[in-house]
Amino acid sequence: MKATMVIPSYWGRKTSDGWRKSDDVYDHPTPLDQEGTLLRLLKSLELLKNIDFNLVILGVATSEDIRDEVEGKLTTLIKQISPEVETFLFSYSGLSKIYDFLKQNNREEFIPLLKLGGYSNVRNLCTFLPHLLGSEAAVLIDDDEVFEDELFMNKAFDFIGQHRDNEKILAVAGYYINPDNDFLLNRQIDPWMTHWNKIDCMNRAFNQIISKEPRIKPTPFAFGGNLVIHRELFLRIPFDPSVTRGEDIDFLINARMFGYQVYLDNQLSIKHLAPPKSSPTWVRVREDVVRFIFEKNKLDTQEDIPCMERISAEELDPYPGEFLKTDLEERIFRSNQMLAIEYLSQNDYKSALECMNNIFIARTMAAAKKNSFQDLRILQKNWENLMDYFSSDKTAKAVCGLLQFPRD
Repeated sequence: MKATMVIPSYWGRKTSDGWRKSDDVYDHPTPLDQEGTLLRLLKSLELLKNIDFNLVILGVATSEDIRDEVEGKLTTLIKQISPEVETFLFSYSGLSKIYDFLKQNNREEFIPLLKLGGYSNVRNLCTFLPHLLGSEAAVLIDDDEVFEDELFMNKAFDFIGQHRDNEKILAVAGYYINPDNDFLLNRQIDPWMTHWNKIDCMNRAFNQIISKEPRIKPTPFAFGGNLVIHRELFLRIPFDPSVTRGEDIDFLINARMFGYQVYLDNQLSIKHLAPPKSSPTWVRVREDVVRFIFEKNKLDTQEDIPCMERISAEELDPYPGEFLKTDLEERIFRSNQMLAIEYLSQNDYKSALECMNNIFIARTMAAAKKNSFQDLRILQKNWENLMDYFSSDKTAKAVCGLLQFPRD
Protein backbone atom coordinates (compact mmCIF):
# COMPACT_ATOMS: atom_id res chain seq x y z
CA MET A 1 0.00 0.00 0.00
CA LYS A 2 1.44 3.37 -1.03
CA ALA A 3 1.37 5.58 2.05
CA THR A 4 2.54 8.97 3.22
CA MET A 5 3.38 9.80 6.82
CA VAL A 6 2.79 13.49 7.57
CA ILE A 7 4.31 15.26 10.58
CA PRO A 8 3.31 18.86 11.34
CA SER A 9 6.02 20.82 13.15
CA TYR A 10 5.08 24.09 14.89
CA TRP A 11 7.60 26.89 15.40
CA GLY A 12 7.51 30.24 17.17
CA ARG A 13 9.72 33.28 17.64
CA LYS A 14 13.10 33.05 19.30
CA THR A 15 13.02 32.75 23.07
CA SER A 16 14.20 36.32 23.55
CA ASP A 17 11.37 37.64 21.34
CA GLY A 18 8.62 35.79 23.16
CA TRP A 19 5.01 35.43 22.06
CA ARG A 20 2.93 38.33 20.74
CA LYS A 21 -0.84 38.77 20.80
CA SER A 22 -0.98 38.65 17.00
CA ASP A 23 0.72 35.24 16.88
CA ASP A 24 -1.20 32.03 16.27
CA VAL A 25 -1.76 29.88 19.34
CA TYR A 26 -0.55 26.26 19.49
CA ASP A 27 0.09 24.02 22.48
CA HIS A 28 3.89 24.11 22.46
CA PRO A 29 5.53 25.63 19.36
CA THR A 30 9.32 25.36 19.42
CA PRO A 31 11.23 28.67 19.62
CA LEU A 32 13.46 29.09 16.56
CA ASP A 33 16.60 29.18 18.71
CA GLN A 34 15.86 25.74 20.19
CA GLU A 35 16.11 22.23 18.79
CA GLY A 36 12.61 21.15 19.75
CA THR A 37 11.16 17.65 19.54
CA LEU A 38 11.22 16.97 15.77
CA LEU A 39 14.79 15.67 15.66
CA ARG A 40 13.98 13.16 18.41
CA LEU A 41 11.05 11.83 16.40
CA LEU A 42 12.99 11.65 13.13
CA LYS A 43 15.78 9.73 14.85
CA SER A 44 13.24 7.22 16.17
CA LEU A 45 12.24 6.39 12.57
CA GLU A 46 15.41 4.29 12.45
CA LEU A 47 13.64 1.77 14.68
CA LEU A 48 10.91 0.98 12.14
CA LYS A 49 11.25 -2.25 10.17
CA ASN A 50 8.83 -1.09 7.47
CA ILE A 51 10.08 2.09 5.79
CA ASP A 52 8.07 1.70 2.60
CA PHE A 53 6.36 5.09 2.79
CA ASN A 54 6.87 8.76 1.95
CA LEU A 55 7.52 11.24 4.73
CA VAL A 56 6.25 14.84 4.63
CA ILE A 57 7.27 17.41 7.24
CA LEU A 58 4.81 20.31 7.46
CA GLY A 59 6.43 23.55 8.57
CA VAL A 60 4.03 25.76 10.56
CA ALA A 61 4.94 29.20 11.92
CA THR A 62 3.12 31.13 14.63
CA SER A 63 3.68 34.39 12.75
CA GLU A 64 4.01 35.52 9.15
CA ASP A 65 7.30 37.33 9.72
CA ILE A 66 9.16 34.14 10.72
CA ARG A 67 7.90 31.87 7.94
CA ASP A 68 11.13 31.98 5.93
CA GLU A 69 13.15 31.24 9.06
CA VAL A 70 10.94 28.26 9.84
CA GLU A 71 11.45 26.81 6.36
CA GLY A 72 15.20 27.32 6.67
CA LYS A 73 15.30 25.76 10.13
CA LEU A 74 13.40 22.67 9.01
CA THR A 75 15.54 22.30 5.89
CA THR A 76 18.64 22.23 8.09
CA LEU A 77 17.13 19.77 10.57
CA ILE A 78 16.00 17.34 7.88
CA LYS A 79 19.41 17.42 6.18
CA GLN A 80 21.02 16.81 9.56
CA ILE A 81 19.05 13.58 10.07
CA SER A 82 18.64 12.55 6.41
CA PRO A 83 15.90 9.93 7.02
CA GLU A 84 16.12 6.69 5.04
CA VAL A 85 12.58 7.17 3.71
CA GLU A 86 11.62 9.44 0.81
CA THR A 87 11.35 12.79 2.58
CA PHE A 88 9.66 16.07 1.63
CA LEU A 89 9.19 19.45 3.26
CA PHE A 90 6.05 21.48 2.69
CA SER A 91 5.65 24.99 4.01
CA TYR A 92 4.60 28.47 2.93
CA SER A 93 6.60 28.66 -0.31
CA GLY A 94 4.94 25.44 -1.46
CA LEU A 95 1.53 26.72 -0.45
CA SER A 96 2.14 29.91 -2.45
CA LYS A 97 2.88 27.79 -5.50
CA ILE A 98 -0.48 26.06 -5.14
CA TYR A 99 -2.24 29.40 -4.65
CA ASP A 100 -0.62 30.77 -7.82
CA PHE A 101 -1.79 27.74 -9.77
CA LEU A 102 -5.36 28.13 -8.54
CA LYS A 103 -5.41 31.83 -9.40
CA GLN A 104 -4.03 31.18 -12.88
CA ASN A 105 -6.77 28.63 -13.48
CA ASN A 106 -9.59 30.74 -12.00
CA ARG A 107 -10.18 28.37 -9.10
CA GLU A 108 -9.69 30.83 -6.24
CA GLU A 109 -12.67 29.29 -4.44
CA PHE A 110 -10.38 26.47 -3.31
CA ILE A 111 -7.81 28.73 -1.64
CA PRO A 112 -9.67 29.06 1.72
CA LEU A 113 -9.59 25.26 2.04
CA LEU A 114 -5.78 25.14 2.01
CA LYS A 115 -4.12 27.02 4.86
CA LEU A 116 -1.06 26.55 7.04
CA GLY A 117 -2.62 27.94 10.18
CA GLY A 118 -4.89 26.42 12.82
CA TYR A 119 -4.97 22.77 13.80
CA SER A 120 -7.82 21.73 11.49
CA ASN A 121 -6.31 23.44 8.45
CA VAL A 122 -2.97 21.77 9.16
CA ARG A 123 -4.68 18.38 9.45
CA ASN A 124 -6.37 18.96 6.09
CA LEU A 125 -2.96 19.46 4.52
CA CYS A 126 -1.98 16.19 6.19
CA THR A 127 -4.40 14.46 3.82
CA PHE A 128 -4.21 16.83 0.84
CA LEU A 129 -0.47 16.27 0.36
CA PRO A 130 -0.70 12.45 0.42
CA HIS A 131 -3.40 12.90 -2.23
CA LEU A 132 -0.97 14.90 -4.39
CA LEU A 133 1.59 12.13 -3.92
CA GLY A 134 -0.92 9.50 -5.04
CA SER A 135 -1.04 7.69 -1.70
CA GLU A 136 -3.70 5.22 -0.65
CA ALA A 137 -3.28 6.08 3.01
CA ALA A 138 -2.21 9.03 5.14
CA VAL A 139 -0.50 8.34 8.47
CA LEU A 140 -0.80 11.34 10.80
CA ILE A 141 1.92 11.68 13.44
CA ASP A 142 2.83 14.62 15.74
CA ASP A 143 6.37 15.83 16.31
CA ASP A 144 6.22 15.46 20.12
CA GLU A 145 6.12 11.67 19.84
CA VAL A 146 8.68 8.88 19.36
CA PHE A 147 8.38 5.43 17.86
CA GLU A 148 9.09 2.59 20.29
CA ASP A 149 7.39 -0.23 18.38
CA GLU A 150 9.48 -1.44 15.43
CA LEU A 151 6.33 -2.90 13.87
CA PHE A 152 4.33 0.33 14.09
CA MET A 153 3.96 0.79 10.33
CA ASN A 154 3.15 -2.89 9.81
CA LYS A 155 0.35 -2.58 12.36
CA ALA A 156 -0.81 0.69 10.80
CA PHE A 157 -1.54 -1.21 7.59
CA ASP A 158 -3.02 -4.37 9.15
CA PHE A 159 -6.63 -3.21 8.86
CA ILE A 160 -6.81 -0.07 6.75
CA GLY A 161 -8.68 -0.78 3.52
CA GLN A 162 -9.80 -4.20 4.77
CA HIS A 163 -13.41 -5.31 5.24
CA ARG A 164 -15.00 -6.08 8.60
CA ASP A 165 -18.63 -7.11 8.96
CA ASN A 166 -19.34 -6.00 5.38
CA GLU A 167 -17.84 -2.56 6.08
CA LYS A 168 -14.56 -1.26 4.70
CA ILE A 169 -12.20 0.10 7.35
CA LEU A 170 -11.17 3.57 6.20
CA ALA A 171 -9.92 5.16 9.43
CA VAL A 172 -7.86 3.54 12.18
CA ALA A 173 -6.88 5.43 15.32
CA GLY A 174 -4.02 4.38 17.53
CA TYR A 175 -3.39 5.77 20.99
CA TYR A 176 -0.73 7.48 23.10
CA ILE A 177 1.58 5.98 25.69
CA ASN A 178 2.44 8.62 28.27
CA PRO A 179 5.88 9.12 29.87
CA ASP A 180 4.78 6.85 32.76
CA ASN A 181 4.23 4.06 30.16
CA ASP A 182 0.46 4.05 30.66
CA PHE A 183 -2.30 5.17 28.30
CA LEU A 184 -4.39 6.63 31.14
CA LEU A 185 -4.13 10.30 32.06
CA ASN A 186 -2.39 10.62 35.39
CA ARG A 187 -3.38 14.14 36.38
CA GLN A 188 -4.56 15.68 39.63
CA ILE A 189 -8.32 16.08 39.98
CA ASP A 190 -8.98 19.50 41.50
CA PRO A 191 -12.24 20.47 43.28
CA TRP A 192 -13.32 22.83 40.48
CA MET A 193 -13.47 19.80 38.15
CA THR A 194 -16.48 18.39 40.02
CA HIS A 195 -18.72 19.42 37.13
CA TRP A 196 -15.98 19.20 34.47
CA ASN A 197 -14.71 15.68 34.98
CA LYS A 198 -12.95 15.52 31.63
CA ILE A 199 -9.92 13.52 32.84
CA ASP A 200 -12.06 10.90 34.56
CA CYS A 201 -14.34 10.77 31.53
CA MET A 202 -11.44 10.26 29.12
CA ASN A 203 -9.89 7.56 31.29
CA ARG A 204 -13.18 5.67 31.40
CA ALA A 205 -13.36 5.84 27.63
CA PHE A 206 -9.75 4.67 27.29
CA ASN A 207 -10.37 1.74 29.62
CA GLN A 208 -13.48 0.71 27.68
CA ILE A 209 -11.89 0.92 24.24
CA ILE A 210 -8.12 0.52 24.53
CA SER A 211 -7.78 -2.07 27.26
CA LYS A 212 -10.40 -4.50 26.00
CA GLU A 213 -10.61 -6.95 23.12
CA PRO A 214 -11.07 -7.25 20.21
CA ARG A 215 -7.99 -5.55 18.84
CA ILE A 216 -9.97 -3.47 16.33
CA LYS A 217 -13.27 -1.88 17.30
CA PRO A 218 -15.42 1.21 16.70
CA THR A 219 -14.36 4.15 18.86
CA PRO A 220 -15.99 7.42 20.00
CA PHE A 221 -12.60 9.19 20.22
CA ALA A 222 -9.45 9.46 18.11
CA PHE A 223 -5.97 10.92 18.43
CA GLY A 224 -4.91 13.17 15.57
CA GLY A 225 -1.26 12.38 16.26
CA ASN A 226 -1.77 8.66 15.67
CA LEU A 227 -4.32 8.26 12.92
CA VAL A 228 -4.40 6.32 9.64
CA ILE A 229 -6.88 7.50 7.00
CA HIS A 230 -7.62 5.74 3.72
CA ARG A 231 -7.89 7.85 0.57
CA GLU A 232 -11.54 6.80 0.09
CA LEU A 233 -12.26 8.72 3.28
CA PHE A 234 -9.90 11.70 3.03
CA LEU A 235 -11.09 12.42 -0.50
CA ARG A 236 -14.58 13.03 0.95
CA ILE A 237 -14.31 14.15 4.57
CA PRO A 238 -12.28 17.14 5.79
CA PHE A 239 -11.31 18.38 9.21
CA ASP A 240 -13.56 21.31 10.09
CA PRO A 241 -11.62 24.63 10.31
CA SER A 242 -14.39 26.01 12.54
CA VAL A 243 -12.98 23.80 15.31
CA THR A 244 -9.83 25.28 16.83
CA ARG A 245 -9.20 22.38 19.23
CA GLY A 246 -10.25 18.75 19.33
CA GLU A 247 -10.21 18.56 15.54
CA ASP A 248 -9.52 14.82 15.67
CA ILE A 249 -12.74 13.92 17.49
CA ASP A 250 -14.67 16.42 15.39
CA PHE A 251 -13.34 14.65 12.28
CA LEU A 252 -14.64 11.38 13.72
CA ILE A 253 -18.08 12.97 14.18
CA ASN A 254 -18.01 14.30 10.61
CA ALA A 255 -17.09 10.88 9.26
CA ARG A 256 -19.86 9.20 11.28
CA MET A 257 -22.44 11.63 9.94
CA PHE A 258 -21.47 10.72 6.39
CA GLY A 259 -21.69 7.01 7.16
CA TYR A 260 -18.05 6.15 7.90
CA GLN A 261 -17.03 4.38 11.09
CA VAL A 262 -13.72 5.13 12.79
CA TYR A 263 -11.94 2.21 14.48
CA LEU A 264 -9.32 1.98 17.21
CA ASP A 265 -6.49 -0.54 17.10
CA ASN A 266 -5.41 -1.37 20.65
CA GLN A 267 -1.97 -2.48 19.43
CA LEU A 268 -1.17 0.72 17.52
CA SER A 269 0.55 2.86 20.14
CA ILE A 270 3.17 5.61 20.10
CA LYS A 271 5.05 7.28 22.96
CA HIS A 272 3.76 10.81 23.61
CA LEU A 273 6.35 13.12 25.18
CA ALA A 274 4.62 16.49 25.01
CA PRO A 275 6.31 19.51 26.60
CA PRO A 276 4.20 21.10 29.35
CA LYS A 277 1.48 23.51 28.27
CA SER A 278 2.16 27.05 29.36
CA SER A 279 -1.36 28.43 29.00
CA PRO A 280 -3.41 29.04 32.20
CA THR A 281 -6.24 26.72 33.19
CA TRP A 282 -9.01 29.15 32.22
CA VAL A 283 -7.64 29.29 28.67
CA ARG A 284 -7.71 25.51 28.29
CA VAL A 285 -11.23 25.41 29.75
CA ARG A 286 -12.32 28.07 27.26
CA GLU A 287 -10.94 26.02 24.37
CA ASP A 288 -13.00 23.06 25.54
CA VAL A 289 -16.09 25.21 26.08
CA VAL A 290 -15.92 26.49 22.50
CA ARG A 291 -15.34 23.07 20.93
CA PHE A 292 -18.05 21.28 22.90
CA ILE A 293 -20.65 23.99 22.28
CA PHE A 294 -19.80 23.85 18.57
CA GLU A 295 -20.00 20.06 18.37
CA LYS A 296 -23.21 19.93 20.37
CA ASN A 297 -24.69 22.40 17.89
CA LYS A 298 -23.57 20.15 15.05
CA LEU A 299 -25.44 17.25 16.64
CA ASP A 300 -28.50 19.33 17.53
CA THR A 301 -28.95 20.78 14.04
CA GLN A 302 -28.80 17.44 12.21
CA GLU A 303 -31.45 16.77 9.60
CA ASP A 304 -32.63 13.63 7.86
CA ILE A 305 -30.53 13.72 4.69
CA PRO A 306 -30.16 10.85 2.20
CA CYS A 307 -26.81 9.04 2.54
CA MET A 308 -26.18 10.64 5.95
CA GLU A 309 -26.65 9.21 9.42
CA ARG A 310 -27.97 10.88 12.56
CA ILE A 311 -25.47 10.62 15.39
CA SER A 312 -26.50 11.04 19.03
CA ALA A 313 -24.35 12.15 21.95
CA GLU A 314 -25.02 8.77 23.58
CA GLU A 315 -23.27 7.03 20.67
CA LEU A 316 -20.15 9.00 21.61
CA ASP A 317 -20.22 8.03 25.30
CA PRO A 318 -18.41 8.22 27.56
CA TYR A 319 -16.07 10.67 25.83
CA PRO A 320 -16.82 13.07 24.24
CA GLY A 321 -20.51 12.16 24.56
CA GLU A 322 -20.87 13.23 28.19
CA PHE A 323 -19.94 16.80 27.19
CA LEU A 324 -22.39 17.00 24.28
CA LYS A 325 -25.69 16.59 26.12
CA THR A 326 -28.38 18.93 27.44
CA ASP A 327 -26.51 19.62 30.69
CA LEU A 328 -23.46 21.12 28.93
CA GLU A 329 -24.31 24.75 29.74
CA GLU A 330 -24.92 23.84 33.38
CA ARG A 331 -21.55 22.06 33.51
CA ILE A 332 -19.85 25.12 32.03
CA PHE A 333 -21.58 27.47 34.49
CA ARG A 334 -20.83 25.49 37.64
CA SER A 335 -17.25 24.52 36.76
CA ASN A 336 -16.23 28.05 35.80
CA GLN A 337 -17.84 29.42 38.95
CA MET A 338 -15.79 27.02 41.04
CA LEU A 339 -12.61 27.76 39.09
CA ALA A 340 -13.20 31.50 39.55
CA ILE A 341 -13.53 31.00 43.32
CA GLU A 342 -10.22 29.12 43.28
CA TYR A 343 -8.57 32.02 41.45
CA LEU A 344 -10.09 34.52 43.90
CA SER A 345 -8.63 32.56 46.81
CA GLN A 346 -5.24 33.18 45.16
CA ASN A 347 -6.03 36.90 44.65
CA ASP A 348 -5.91 36.35 40.89
CA TYR A 349 -8.85 38.58 39.99
CA LYS A 350 -8.06 38.80 36.29
CA SER A 351 -8.22 35.02 35.83
CA ALA A 352 -11.42 34.85 37.88
CA LEU A 353 -12.98 37.37 35.49
CA GLU A 354 -11.89 35.26 32.52
CA CYS A 355 -13.78 32.33 34.04
CA MET A 356 -16.91 34.47 34.04
CA ASN A 357 -16.14 35.33 30.43
CA ASN A 358 -16.12 31.59 29.68
CA ILE A 359 -19.73 31.42 30.85
CA PHE A 360 -20.63 34.46 28.74
CA ILE A 361 -18.95 32.97 25.65
CA ALA A 362 -20.83 29.69 26.10
CA ARG A 363 -24.21 31.39 26.41
CA THR A 364 -23.48 33.70 23.47
CA MET A 365 -22.52 30.75 21.27
CA ALA A 366 -25.57 28.75 22.35
CA ALA A 367 -27.87 31.68 21.58
CA ALA A 368 -26.35 32.38 18.16
CA LYS A 369 -28.49 29.68 16.49
CA LYS A 370 -25.60 28.70 14.25
CA ASN A 371 -26.30 25.69 12.02
CA SER A 372 -23.02 23.78 12.17
CA PHE A 373 -24.57 20.79 10.44
CA GLN A 374 -25.45 22.75 7.30
CA ASP A 375 -22.04 24.41 7.37
CA LEU A 376 -20.47 20.94 7.47
CA ARG A 377 -22.44 19.84 4.42
CA ILE A 378 -21.20 22.86 2.46
CA LEU A 379 -17.63 22.30 3.65
CA GLN A 380 -17.78 18.62 2.71
CA LYS A 381 -18.96 19.32 -0.82
CA ASN A 382 -16.30 22.00 -1.34
CA TRP A 383 -13.61 19.67 -0.02
CA GLU A 384 -14.76 16.85 -2.28
CA ASN A 385 -14.62 19.21 -5.28
CA LEU A 386 -11.11 20.35 -4.29
CA MET A 387 -9.79 16.80 -4.01
CA ASP A 388 -11.44 15.83 -7.27
CA TYR A 389 -9.84 18.82 -9.01
CA PHE A 390 -6.38 17.65 -7.90
CA SER A 391 -6.99 14.00 -8.79
CA SER A 392 -5.19 14.37 -12.13
CA ASP A 393 -1.57 13.19 -11.92
CA LYS A 394 -0.58 15.99 -14.27
CA THR A 395 -2.17 18.66 -12.08
CA ALA A 396 -0.81 17.18 -8.86
CA LYS A 397 2.77 17.12 -10.14
CA ALA A 398 2.50 20.64 -11.55
CA VAL A 399 1.56 22.21 -8.21
CA CYS A 400 2.96 19.79 -5.64
CA GLY A 401 5.10 22.46 -3.93
CA LEU A 402 7.03 19.78 -2.03
CA LEU A 403 10.77 20.19 -1.46
CA GLN A 404 12.31 16.73 -1.83
CA PHE A 405 15.40 15.60 0.06
CA PRO A 406 17.65 12.92 -1.49
CA ARG A 407 18.21 9.77 0.50
CA ASP A 408 21.73 8.77 1.47
